[in-house]
Amino acid sequence: MKVPDDRLELAVDPARPTGRTLLAGGVEQSYVDVADPTYLHFEYVRRMAAVADLATPAGDPLDVLHLGGGALTLPRYLAVARPGSTQVVVERDPAVVELVTRDLPPRPAGVEVHVADAREAVTAAGADAYDLVLADIYQAARMPPHVATVAFAAEVARVLRPDGIYLVNVTDLPPLVGTRVQVATLRAVFADVCVVADRRMLRGRRYGNVVLAAARQPDRLPVARLVVRALRDPVPAGVLHGPALDRFVAGARPRTDDTER
Repeated sequence: MKVPDDRLELAVDPARPTGRTLLAGGVEQSYVDVADPTYLHFEYVRRMAAVADLATPAGDPLDVLHLGGGALTLPRYLAVARPGSTQVVVERDPAVVELVTRDLPPRPAGVEVHVADAREAVTAAGADAYDLVLADIYQAARMPPHVATVAFAAEVARVLRPDGIYLVNVTDLPPLVGTRVQVATLRAVFADVCVVADRRMLRGRRYGNVVLAAARQPDRLPVARLVVRALRDPVPAGVLHGPALDRFVAGARPRTDDTER
């Protein structure tokens, strides 16, 4: 029987000496530039940051819940982009927290890190507590089922403020079945949902990351400006919303807790 290789390490980026990549078993998990926290190496992280940037006035402090900590890439970014923000990071793996605390710059002011399960943390959080909830949660290269259901999405909606936004990173491959199911799941709870991804992924030609954005209020997402930002990215992306998203979902059914039993 092959034993899973879950070794953790921080590797120096040979193309960018101040860049550090967090690897688990040789697989890239997070990237941080120790000299410039605003440098976002991974395209999906740039897409999540773009939604956060465009959804609220630039520079305003935010209350943010991060589900999945990694190297604290987005908490470090938001601490610079939005000084005075209060951020809670939930990371299930204590070894990740230990390595990042020991070998990377100290976490910014206003950032708390807790070792806990994401669903348990969200369930325990107070209502209307956050402007943003960002989920980047993976176990064995897949999103754990208990954080991918309608019940979990409803708990996220509960802890968001009325104008709050939920951002989810989904790793998928053609024909993006998992993404379609997750969109249907979010649409069962949230009034406004969109998808942002490399256009090659949306055409079924590439494996990679898809970012889902969801809001409690109708027409809350900054879709028009997000389309422009996505096209200007070094890896241009498409945005699916409204009728285009209806066609993309194409009858996919929401995932429930009962589905996972």
